[in-house]
Amino acid sequence: MISRSRPARPGPQRPAGRRPWTLSKTVVNGALLLATLYTLLPLAWLLTAAAKNTGDLLVGNTLTPARWHLGENLQHLVSADDGIYFRWYLNSLLYAGLGALLCAFVCVCAGYAFEVYAFRGKEKLFGLVLVGVLVPTTATALPMYLIASKIGIVNTFWAVFLPSLVFPFGVYLSRVFCGGYIPGEVLEAARMDGAGELRIFWSIGLKMVMPGFVTVFLFQFTAIWNNFFLPLVMLSDNDLFPVSLGLYTWNTETHAFPEYYPLVVTGSLLAVLPLVVAFVALQRHWKAGLTAGSVK
Repeated sequence: MISRSRPARPGPQRPAGRRPWTLSKTVVNGALLLATLYTLLPLAWLLTAAAKNTGDLLVGNTLTPARWHLGENLQHLVSADDGIYFRWYLNSLLYAGLGALLCAFVCVCAGYAFEVYAFRGKEKLFGLVLVGVLVPTTATALPMYLIASKIGIVNTFWAVFLPSLVFPFGVYLSRVFCGGYIPGEVLEAARMDGAGELRIFWSIGLKMVMPGFVTVFLFQFTAIWNNFFLPLVMLSDNDLFPVSLGLYTWNTETHAFPEYYPLVVTGSLLAVLPLVVAFVALQRHWKAGLTAGSVK
């Protein structure tokens, strides 16, 4: 006896050549283009404004090749107040570069310890670290000033540098990276070969978690470079100002001295460059960290 199967009923057919609007490449690319333009518009304005003189900035004249004054503005920036701007620039590089480097190392060490080792009260201590993530940095500026005043480091380099080494979110992020990048089997094999704990961390753990190190470094570098309130509270010596606080002091002078307007705008343009260089130079490591979880 031969049995015949019923033909499958055709399901609802979509019109040929039509796709849901949510999957349209035109809509997605258009949204990305608008987001890109929205992000780059302030930078484009800063670039054009840095090439204007005081009159063109105040009147709002359109930039033309005949009114291109970027070279003159840079010369004035170098000579203004005996070249104090580049002293501020160097201070920011020290605060942000050295501070972010040491902070990232401290965070990776702490995250490695929280992830790899078992000790009494570990989760409670880690919960205390997470509480620190919820506290805004502006709320801690006054207590840190009181502590710095007691130990006598107010209006010194250390008053801004030492607080930059504390980054609770970096500890949390480092623990997440250590949990995803460092297999326990590798550590056990190293211990069986006779390697000490410090040797294991330095030769194996730190290299494996390097994308996390770079990520924490970029986060903290950006935060320290843009930091304004803490230096405002801690410092009164112009020679110790970071570039953010120095430009603020110039901006407060623009009402009485309008010639400071081009200096503030040109200085702001130069202040963006280290952030761009840092992200472009380290994007290879950061992309590796972002995509590693998708290929495991």
